[in-house]
Amino acid sequence: MYQLKKLGLVTAVSSAAIFAFSSVSAQSSADLVATALNHSDRPAEESADDGRRMPLEVLSFAGIEAGMAVLELEAGGGWYTEVLSRTVGGSGVVVMQNPPAFEGFTGDADDDRAASLPNVTLSTTNFDALEPGDASMDLVTWILGPHELWFMPGGESLGDAGKSFEEIARVLKPGGRFLAVDHHATADAGPEVGGSLHRIGEGVITDYAEDAGLRLVRSSNMHINPEDPMDNGATDPSIRGKTSKFVLLFEK
Repeated sequence: MYQLKKLGLVTAVSSAAIFAFSSVSAQSSADLVATALNHSDRPAEESADDGRRMPLEVLSFAGIEAGMAVLELEAGGGWYTEVLSRTVGGSGVVVMQNPPAFEGFTGDADDDRAASLPNVTLSTTNFDALEPGDASMDLVTWILGPHELWFMPGGESLGDAGKSFEEIARVLKPGGRFLAVDHHATADAGPEVGGSLHRIGEGVITDYAEDAGLRLVRSSNMHINPEDPMDNGATDPSIRGKTSKFVLLFEK
């Protein structure tokens, strides 16, 4: 029922959306994120990955602010959690979420991360049964994960796709934002490649988000790699860590 949209590197946005993310607020976000990235307690091995992951650019693009309530979907071991926690500061909160089926992948890493950061709590639920209350989150992030809706580890579903996006819309406050980043699939690929190649079409994610009542306000080509064939697995050694990725920002 969801038709793929033609792959576009940059999505046109309305002038209202542009004014909503002024250069002043973007600079403020960048300063906050930069301070978090340079925190003395940040593990050195994680800082070494900043050039590839581009957290400064990604989170500034999302317009993150101090004091925000952030839901981080598929937080994994918490690489981004550390940055989010220090960016929103003591007046903000971060809920790091992982599905139960991922416990075999994360081990104790997510528990340990949440325990080390006072403004972070861990939530273990499927994507279609999120814990935060209605209209309680300023920002939801899903970085390199939306494709997991079509991945079934051990034959276990991680959540219905349509309901998962409805849950994202439910927990967002009016005006809240949803940041989606994932590995590009080819323009003609169906959503099933999410489970096989761990990639997904940009249009698939946009369709689901818009059907849930979210509005695309802007996109970025910051993670585009024209040398990625986009038809092999995202974890293939030839492309791992160098995949072409879309970066989308939606608003409720």
